[in-house]
Amino acid sequence: MTIINIKLILLSVIILPLLGFFTAFIGGYFFGNKKIVIWIPTALLGINALSTIYLLIKIAFGCNWGYPTIGAPTFWVRDLFFPYILKFYELYYDLHRGENCTDWLAKQDVYVYEDVSLDFGAWIESGLFEVRWEFYFDNLTLMMLVVINLISFLVHLYSLDYMAHDANRGRFMSYLSLFTFFMILLVTGDNFIILFLGWEGVGLCSYLLISFWYTRIQANKSAIKALIVNRISDFGLTIGILCIYFIFRSLNFSVVFALAPYFQGKNFLFLGYEFDILSTIAAFLFFGACGKSAQIGLHTWLPDAMEGPTPVSALIHAATMVTAGVFLIIKCSPIFEYAPNILTIITFVGAFTAFFAATVGLVQNDIKKVIAYSTCSQLGYMIFACGLSNYHISLFHLVNHAFFKALLFLSAGAIIHSLSNEQDMRRYGGLFLLLPFTSIMLLIGTLSLMGLPFLTGFYSKDLILEVAYAKYTVSGTFAYWLGLITAFFTSFYSYRVFYLTFICKTNSYKKVVQNVHELPFRMAIALAILAIGSIFLGYLTKDLFVGLGTDFWLHSIFILPEHNNQIEAEFIPHIYKILPFFSTLLAIMLANFLFEYRIPWKFPRKYNFNKIYNFLSYKWYFDAIYNRLINIPLLESAYNRIFLILDKGLLELLGPHGLSELFLKFGISLKMDQSGEPYRYGGLMFFCCILLIYVVHFFF
Repeated sequence: MTIINIKLILLSVIILPLLGFFTAFIGGYFFGNKKIVIWIPTALLGINALSTIYLLIKIAFGCNWGYPTIGAPTFWVRDLFFPYILKFYELYYDLHRGENCTDWLAKQDVYVYEDVSLDFGAWIESGLFEVRWEFYFDNLTLMMLVVINLISFLVHLYSLDYMAHDANRGRFMSYLSLFTFFMILLVTGDNFIILFLGWEGVGLCSYLLISFWYTRIQANKSAIKALIVNRISDFGLTIGILCIYFIFRSLNFSVVFALAPYFQGKNFLFLGYEFDILSTIAAFLFFGACGKSAQIGLHTWLPDAMEGPTPVSALIHAATMVTAGVFLIIKCSPIFEYAPNILTIITFVGAFTAFFAATVGLVQNDIKKVIAYSTCSQLGYMIFACGLSNYHISLFHLVNHAFFKALLFLSAGAIIHSLSNEQDMRRYGGLFLLLPFTSIMLLIGTLSLMGLPFLTGFYSKDLILEVAYAKYTVSGTFAYWLGLITAFFTSFYSYRVFYLTFICKTNSYKKVVQNVHELPFRMAIALAILAIGSIFLGYLTKDLFVGLGTDFWLHSIFILPEHNNQIEAEFIPHIYKILPFFSTLLAIMLANFLFEYRIPWKFPRKYNFNKIYNFLSYKWYFDAIYNRLINIPLLESAYNRIFLILDKGLLELLGPHGLSELFLKFGISLKMDQSGEPYRYGGLMFFCCILLIYVVHFFF
């Protein structure tokens, strides 16, 4: 296969989701609810998923940009895909005898691929400012593409049956495909403008998907809330991009990242104060990431976004869109590495987000909202891992999280679907024998979320806590202990979901229980694939992604040598390595004891926990504070000052009402002068002639 074939496949990866959008949208308009309308985008996403897996194998797991992989026998994954891998060890000795690497590979019929880029010409040209339609594919991009396309395909496949009875399923499929297209733009763009285009596109698609059932008032309110909160953070990202162009005179990633070290320690003057250049840029970029990745303060849209269909939650709010902020930080690691103060802030914000979301998840009764707060909590882990300069570990957790969280959402969707759209867990119970396959799938996802050993979540979450402790700084220690408490709460509410759904006695109505049914085949296939990833993915890829000495990420991720503490994490006291596991076991035993013997309902009234419960159930009063201090005063000010005084007052006075009054009065005055007396008309004509002569004489 030549490099031209690779570029054609890469081009198809970008184009096929857009083609799926047009097919489903236009086909749904002309053909209605026909099966062909929803099958075509699903098939195109399936082709995309296979293409990205093939590209990852060929490019990322290949010869690694011309340098043979020597040693590292733990990278056995490559042995499965490349029969020539053993010959690379022979190449090691051949190189010592002076044989050229490329010549040797050509003899063996093995192709060496460079980083592949696509250039479709200029988009914006204004003086020295130029933005091109460029797309760049390195290992980081390819890994994100595999996650995006695979999860999107499984969600499409799941939706074939989940949305089978919806009259607008063609429109639904078109929105899913359009979202996938914008997400691909976001991760493949070679400059900040294309990234921003994808960034705004996924925000738009999120609004469309959350409000898909637009006849429901709450769905519309949630969609508007998601749009507004993301616009607030997008303003910060916009300022960051403008600052980047002002400083570097380019928005191309390679140019900006290459020049970043030369601006280390440089300041600029603003309103009489000096600010560090790279710290300012990093702060604005992180503020933009906080909105998409639902960090504390800008997190309020994420739980409310559960008003959309469950496949939307699995695709957008578990695997792809909410990880865009994490991807932005990882992509811009050459900037963040030279802004240590911002890295400290990122660590504190991420750790506190993880803790906050876990505490709120303890008292939620809506099964989708529990999983949503779990997503917010896990995003906190990813963010504070980036703050500790362990971007590759954060990305490892991002990939693992995509599988087990999508599995949890889709399993929850199967339960909701079989129980007549009931989402309150207090009305569940006793479903283990009625839904055996779904219960096993939910159990796998739950155990992986808890981080039990040998499941996918264990390998990344525990490693994040280990590198946090090994940082030996205030921020690292803070992140470790708060992350440990978060792991305890996560295990507690995860077991609570499983217990209330499958173990305790049923609280559902008889008619509802009689209609409970297991998943159709296509939905079961999607869950089974996600379950396999939730069990084996972490073990199979841990050495490749985060193993000591791995060269997988190469120049995709930049970490300063003094910030890399992964080796120190291997030698921390053993007790701090096993504490997360024991906290998980303790949470499971405590939750089982409390719910089995109904302890919370047996406390005496003098032990009143209502205040704590209300504090958590009202989500730390974030929404109430925002409504009281920001939303209501802003709406009142907008009505009383802007609408009544400016719109209905000044503008109408100068505009339509004022002009109509002016011409009416002028017409009335002219009417009064129409007396029919000739001497009046003669005098007026004489006055106008004198005025005309004066004007001509004065100006000419």
